[in-house]
Amino acid sequence: MTEETTTLAEQAPPPVRDWPALDLAGTGFDPVLAELMREGPLTRIRLPHGEGWAWLATRHADVKAITNDPRFSRAEVTTRQVTRLAPHFKPRPGSLAFADQPDHNRLRKAVAGAFTVSAMKRLRPRAQETLDGLFADLLRHGPPADLVELVLEPFPIAVVSEVMGVPSDMCEQVHSWTRQIISTSGGAEAAEKAKNGMYGWITDTVRARAHSTGDDVYSLLGTAVQRGEISETEAVGLAGPLQIGGEAVTHNCGQTLYLLLTRPELMERMRHQPEARATALDELLRHIPHRTSVGLARIALEDVELHGLRIRAGDAVYVSYLAANRDPDVFPDPDRIDPDRDPNPHLSFGNGPHYCTGAVLARLQTELMVDTLLDRLPGLRLAVPADEVVWRRKTMIRGPQTLPVAW
Repeated sequence: MTEETTTLAEQAPPPVRDWPALDLAGTGFDPVLAELMREGPLTRIRLPHGEGWAWLATRHADVKAITNDPRFSRAEVTTRQVTRLAPHFKPRPGSLAFADQPDHNRLRKAVAGAFTVSAMKRLRPRAQETLDGLFADLLRHGPPADLVELVLEPFPIAVVSEVMGVPSDMCEQVHSWTRQIISTSGGAEAAEKAKNGMYGWITDTVRARAHSTGDDVYSLLGTAVQRGEISETEAVGLAGPLQIGGEAVTHNCGQTLYLLLTRPELMERMRHQPEARATALDELLRHIPHRTSVGLARIALEDVELHGLRIRAGDAVYVSYLAANRDPDVFPDPDRIDPDRDPNPHLSFGNGPHYCTGAVLARLQTELMVDTLLDRLPGLRLAVPADEVVWRRKTMIRGPQTLPVAW
């Protein structure tokens, strides 16, 4: 397909804009995305890797429509080299991220029981106990202390391992693999070695739990394979991203706390009005730029008209949840943090069939970390000037690399 594509309304397609992977410090909105939003509801982009260009939808209504429309396929992305942010593209069979219906529902059903609201209620006391232990270590360490190192990284990894069913004698090894996989240090070779180690262990674990009666994820996957509902390859592809899933919680919560630490009035409001925290957390989730650029593309399976433009069969299409969360038609004064914003139909956990599997778990962990820090550390503050906080670089998930605090 060439850039001279015509449209149903003979409207000229928008120009292709290069979107570099910016290393942005702080919680500022990506200036390239802001410009694309101003240019129109449907633009065209070229990302640093892959081939060609892709459409980009930024309006809340369009993002919801595309992510619910079976004419836009995730599975088709695995068959081609579309323009993308990630330098390497190796989707594993069984990954929910690249499944269309009905496979998506079949795969998701295998693990859904571990992520229900009732399952999270049962998990909450154990998660709080884990957090209490980390909090005790934080107090023993004393100020100044790095919240990322002592709380925000180890807590989600520990809770995810509990949900997955990692044996206690394997937790440290699995934690080590996970940290290496998500680390920006060590290089591709070290990350690949960690992936091979972890996925090999996952395979053995799924096989060993073929007849388990447990409600952890590995038991659910083992029994689903034994019943012939999913293949072993699919089970392993399902488990890997879930096991690594604490990374997003670590960095999203890091951004959330950075916003609180740099807005003392908001911090004090949440500290003294615990009943209003849920609404404020939703607003912070809407506001934080939780990722760099965009996530995974979809491929149009047939011609689709949108805003007078023709998206042709075979075209790659991205949606921006970050842009949808700043749509002024849905969120008045969208760049302002309004802790009373209600309703708040943010799309921070995605939308449609690919809505985040672990959304309830992620919300639980964020609430526990924010509540515990606000309630037990009076006077919590940054230990360095805000502009000296070090942010992650060359990463797809934005967040502070360290968060030095005192109290």
